[in-house]
Amino acid sequence: MGRMDGVRRGLRTVARRLGLALALAAAAQPWAQAQAPVQVRASSDAFPPDYAAVRAAWRPSDARLLAADGRELQRLRTDFSGRRGDWLPLAEVSAALQRAVVASEDRRFYAHGGVDWLASVSAAWSSAWGTGARRGASTLSMQLAALLDPGLRRGPGGRGILQKLDQMQAAWALESRWTKSEILEAYLNLAAWRGELVGVDALSRVLFQKHASGLTFREAALAAVLLRGPNAPVPTLVQRGCALLRELGRPGECRGLRDFTQAALARAREARFDTPALAPHWARLLWEAGLADARGEIRSTLDRGLQAAAVRSVRRRLGELRGTGVTDAAVVVLDNRSGAVLAYVGSSGALSEAADVDHARAVRQAGSTLKPFLYALALDERRLTAASLLDDSPVGLDGGGGLYVPDNYDHRFGGWVSARTALASSLNVPAVRTLMLVGPDALAGRLTALGLPLARDGDYYGYSLALGSADVTLLSLANAYRALARGGDYAPVNLRARPGAEVQAGSRLYSSEAAWIVGDMLADRPARARTFGLDSPLTTRFWTAVKTGTSRDMRDNWCVGWSADYTVGVWVGNSAGASMRNVSGVSGAGPVWHDVFDWLYRDHVPPAPPRPPGVVERAVSFGEGLEPARIEYFLGDTAQARFAPPDARADPGRPRIAEPVDGTILALDPDIPWDRQRLRLRAVDAASRPVDDARWFLDGEPYGAGGAPDWAPRPGAHVFELRDAAGAVLDRARVVVRGARFAAGVPASIPTGLPDGTPAGAPDGTPAGAPDGTPAGTPDGVPARIPAGVLAGGRAGGRDPGNHSVPQGKH
Repeated sequence: MGRMDGVRRGLRTVARRLGLALALAAAAQPWAQAQAPVQVRASSDAFPPDYAAVRAAWRPSDARLLAADGRELQRLRTDFSGRRGDWLPLAEVSAALQRAVVASEDRRFYAHGGVDWLASVSAAWSSAWGTGARRGASTLSMQLAALLDPGLRRGPGGRGILQKLDQMQAAWALESRWTKSEILEAYLNLAAWRGELVGVDALSRVLFQKHASGLTFREAALAAVLLRGPNAPVPTLVQRGCALLRELGRPGECRGLRDFTQAALARAREARFDTPALAPHWARLLWEAGLADARGEIRSTLDRGLQAAAVRSVRRRLGELRGTGVTDAAVVVLDNRSGAVLAYVGSSGALSEAADVDHARAVRQAGSTLKPFLYALALDERRLTAASLLDDSPVGLDGGGGLYVPDNYDHRFGGWVSARTALASSLNVPAVRTLMLVGPDALAGRLTALGLPLARDGDYYGYSLALGSADVTLLSLANAYRALARGGDYAPVNLRARPGAEVQAGSRLYSSEAAWIVGDMLADRPARARTFGLDSPLTTRFWTAVKTGTSRDMRDNWCVGWSADYTVGVWVGNSAGASMRNVSGVSGAGPVWHDVFDWLYRDHVPPAPPRPPGVVERAVSFGEGLEPARIEYFLGDTAQARFAPPDARADPGRPRIAEPVDGTILALDPDIPWDRQRLRLRAVDAASRPVDDARWFLDGEPYGAGGAPDWAPRPGAHVFELRDAAGAVLDRARVVVRGARFAAGVPASIPTGLPDGTPAGAPDGTPAGAPDGTPAGTPDGVPARIPAGVLAGGRAGGRDPGNHSVPQGKH
């Protein structure tokens, strides 16, 4: 009897609850539809907000970089609280997704006035008795109210009765002011779908890699069930999605739904579909400069077509260099008048080992790209003209920590050459001789004034500064070249300028005459033919002035040049600074530079810059046929008609020692057998021609006669002398040789008993056991030479350790 009484009491309780629920539903439904909603919670101010205001307040999680014409170039993630896309109108969302969301979340959405009482009763019954599928009763309007009002959002313990009533009131208020289409549109854009994805635009472009307008029923079903359980496991999503597809009349879409779901969720961190990614580094720079507006839009000066062309050229040209150790490149294009940046490529993208690094702002060794600023300074100071002759022959300079012996890129010397040929062909030794006239401090000061980020003064770099031992960035280097394009007038890069705007005010660092002459030298095809030939990527069908550069060990190469309208700079290299293989400025950066200029002038040919009034034109000739006669340009009163080397104007003069240079410090190489190491002795006259009858003395003793004998170095301090027939000293060179330990042991001719390692009984430098001077153990009789200027330690021309007998500046 007790069991039967319990059953009867349970049935009576069920009946009471069911009757109450039905009564509430019957009474409340017409009331809810008829009455205006009561005043919203006191904590909400004027709820609901206006639909237009909600839409206008929407902010994507990305800042948008816009080109000068307003088209999108790049998106930059700036808000990491959620991944939000654009606000999409309902017309741009597929009908399949709209149907799926309504069927899954609110079947009677178009029938109720904000609260679905039948769904509420059903949910209450299921919650009370644990029967059927547990589904919430919140309508889309109620969910949207919670999205709009933080006070209505579910807490950790769920919503209480009062909060639920507030949510219902907010839903009624929302329905009274918004249309159903506006409510559904706002819900789709504000709802969280999966992980950090918020809004239908982010969902469709990331998970499904398509526009929201193209979502299929299968994709729509998966998206809809994600709303119910954003972090639900795959089996649950598949079960719910298949049930929804059956309800939508698409049961066949259940086939393969598990694999489809797993593939979609695996794309949660992929890039947005169909979103341009042309200028990530420039977007970051402008964002950090605070140039985004309140909507997160950054209006830039970039030309979208030019930017895309530069990106394509980088990828194509680096693809052609595959196998040479090249992985990265950067491009900067500037408008000469306004200082606007028209194109900015910071890396090679997918080809790069560090695609996020902005290589246009990374410091790299400049190579020969600093030479135009040196020659312009020398022209302004009237130290030389474009036709002045410079000696392209070996030179050794005391660098404080050793001897600095620059070499040309091709390891050949051309004798006397004009400054025009020396600059256009990027010859190193003439550049160093020019810096000897100007001074490292003066050049370093001018480079700093041009905005180049030199970290030290001229004394630190020494004469190696002529060959680009300083570190610069591509952006600063291109802008420094823009100063030459502007006639010597320097102005910083203008982030806010518009192309074609009025000329940017600047400060004069070079005369317009010197800047124009340097430009004319760099635009001279015959003058650069010695190094680059007549046909190379540096040759354009219109006027351009261009200079290349390759840093030490081929770690970086550059190509920078200008026309009357634009300045283009290109860097090619590697993120880690690894050496490239046989890639110079003309073969690495040059083709990209050429491509960019070709695009800029694809439909017209620009005029050459006009010649300033202060530039004088004069026909010149050269002695000994050094260079063909030509028309040359001069600054004012520096013009002259004939240029000849010293031996054509005066007596050759007395001989001098060319090698070794006075003050040379040598170190014996422990990896080369001692008896195979040699130092060449070379005497020349005043015209740098070899002297064949020179009389050499070593440490006061006769050593031999001839223009280029060899000497087997021995540790210690030594003095070489040239003497005439009467014994008078013509020239003297002091040399210090530092000893070394040899893997095969110390040779017998270098006694170990002497503190300085000087061999006894060898005053003329002839090794013991070799009276004729032939080194023992040399089967082919060819001794190994020690290049003049190999350092024992310290940096020639500076204080940074390193062996600078290898040239720094290269073409």
